[in-house]
Amino acid sequence: MADALTADPRSLPAKRPGAIILARHGEPALSRDVVLTAGGYRDFWAKYEEMGLRPGQTPPTVLMDQIASAGAVISSVRTRSIESAIALCRGRDFVRDEMFVEAPLPPPNWPGFVKLAPRTWGFLARFWWWFFDHHEGGETRRQAEARADEAASRIEALAADGGDVVVLAHGFFNFMVGRALRRRGWKMTANQGWKYWSTRRYERP
Repeated sequence: MADALTADPRSLPAKRPGAIILARHGEPALSRDVVLTAGGYRDFWAKYEEMGLRPGQTPPTVLMDQIASAGAVISSVRTRSIESAIALCRGRDFVRDEMFVEAPLPPPNWPGFVKLAPRTWGFLARFWWWFFDHHEGGETRRQAEARADEAASRIEALAADGGDVVVLAHGFFNFMVGRALRRRGWKMTANQGWKYWSTRRYERP
């Protein structure tokens, strides 16, 4: 006991950081069973950014348990993320942070006779934004990557004391934060894909 009390702190093993869990929000209350022009998809995305959750959803018990034992919980400031956090946190506090909002989705400027499902427009918009920097005056890919790196730094610091960190945000920006974490040496140890309420878990080796 005396040796432990008098040991040089620099000789003690470093504390292992907690895990980082990036979770996607629940399903929003906006039907995707439509076909839209590019302009229609812009309106659809604007509504999607404002909408809350579709009523009647049951959040995953596993994610609820992860949040209950986490050291910190963060939500994007979008309504769908905040309502997801409220449903999952069951009364515990969480931080709302605009750092974690979704990357923009401006569709390519295709003619009005092209009508596609929102899911298809979303894929095309992301492709044009990612590979051709099509941002229509909004956030560029480079800017979003810088934001994702800052977000990764912020949650990495929160996990440093050994407590897990859960982020309730958005599919693609979570992907970007995950890339930033991997560049920092974190390893993805669990992946539930892209569906609503899905998670990706990152740990330090």
